[in-house]
Amino acid sequence: MTATEWIIQPGLTPYDTAVRVMEERVEAILRGEAGELVWLVEHPPLYTKGASAKDSDVLDPDRFPVFETARGGQVTYHGPGQRVAYVMLDLTRRGRDVRAFVCKLEQWVIDTLSEFNVKGERRNGRVGVWVDRSQPGGETREDKIAAIGVRLRRWVSFHGISLNVDPDLSHFDSITPCGVVDKRYGVTSLEALGWVMPMSEVDVALKKMFERTFGEVQAAPPLALPEEERAD
Repeated sequence: MTATEWIIQPGLTPYDTAVRVMEERVEAILRGEAGELVWLVEHPPLYTKGASAKDSDVLDPDRFPVFETARGGQVTYHGPGQRVAYVMLDLTRRGRDVRAFVCKLEQWVIDTLSEFNVKGERRNGRVGVWVDRSQPGGETREDKIAAIGVRLRRWVSFHGISLNVDPDLSHFDSITPCGVVDKRYGVTSLEALGWVMPMSEVDVALKKMFERTFGEVQAAPPLALPEEERAD
């Protein structure tokens, strides 16, 4: 299998630009004109509403731009300090099993967190990767550290995962993240767990664990985005 292209985009990428790039790449993959791609970006502060989102999940729609998106899932936040990995893979070549694919995405994140001695876990009924922050003898406390939301077009995936490295966690206050209203469940980040590091260090771990789960990657230069499509 040909190595998956691996691109780290500098600066902040507008969300609508990211969607356009993904749409174009998926169509090129389907036509046999391009290979698979993992595209790592950061966004300016914004909220996205997935296919299962409710309007009421955005508590303050005027705080940041709100985008309707066709990915699975509900409402989530993207912003600086959060590594978003858009994963455009051909599942016809990798086995047409959506559940197994999502499981692999979760494992990719869990393995990446293990590089920093953070134990990420799955939870039935709650999509994403969670960290148990319960205290001995205290009540349950679990925080989401990574969200997962994908879409398939004729078995080519797009959208992907978002991992909280060091975002402003107060930006999550204006939404009900992924529709979870139980106060025992919140959000966290590597920084909040005591890991202060550059994004580049997280990218190294993501690349290492992606190759372990999905196969070889080949680094490629950042995409040349038009000046008007840059947010930084």
